[in-house]
Amino acid sequence: MAVTLTATPSFRLDGKRALVTGAGRGIGLAAASALADAGAHVTLAARTASEIEEATEAIRARGQQAEALTLDVTDIAAVRAALAERAPFQVLVNNAGMNRPAPLIDVKVEDFDAIMGLNVRAAFFVAQTVAKRLLDEKLAGSIINISSQMGHVGAARRTVYCASKHAMEGFTKAMAIELAPHNIRVNSLGPTFLETPMTRPFFENKAFRDEVLSKIKLGRLGQLEELTGAIVFLAGNASSLMTGSALVLDGGWTAE
Repeated sequence: MAVTLTATPSFRLDGKRALVTGAGRGIGLAAASALADAGAHVTLAARTASEIEEATEAIRARGQQAEALTLDVTDIAAVRAALAERAPFQVLVNNAGMNRPAPLIDVKVEDFDAIMGLNVRAAFFVAQTVAKRLLDEKLAGSIINISSQMGHVGAARRTVYCASKHAMEGFTKAMAIELAPHNIRVNSLGPTFLETPMTRPFFENKAFRDEVLSKIKLGRLGQLEELTGAIVFLAGNASSLMTGSALVLDGGWTAE
């Protein structure tokens, strides 16, 4: 009797259009590079034109498809207008975000508004805009909200950031429930502290570095390339049964 072996889904994204916000550096740039490498046509969106134009050229130089979109995602009218002019995106990496750490009693109203305005308000309406277009065109899709391990735990000096990422985890689940009948999946990705050019100066503070490493059970900071496999997985058919979930890449931080 012949044995029927289960097929393994492809991790390729050929023919898919992907939008990455905050794509000029860090996680966003790594995501854009990975999606393009998997065959997607990637639109890199960010406020700083020079960064995304250089990144776009680097991706194209590899023979892959990319375009730059200069966009401030906190301007919801501008987001809606820019996306209305383009073909729908089957993949969104909803990555633009920020933090201004401060002790609770020192949190400024303007910092609270800035963090929540980008991490929650802008992220919500970017996802809404991408999803609405997919619904209108009756297309399947995958929305990947870049959250944080701080969407699952608390931390000193991060009350506002934690609030914003817990909010993102909440709307990820609720969006997933509404969009599942239309084959649009919504998941979050929650990294731990990563070693990037932007974060490296913070880790020169030995006390801070020791505190962080004491929480990461693998005993080291994360690297950008350790997120890219998860992003490609979430973007395509390899994760076709996954929606409303949080994929946490935190070296064991939240396991305790």
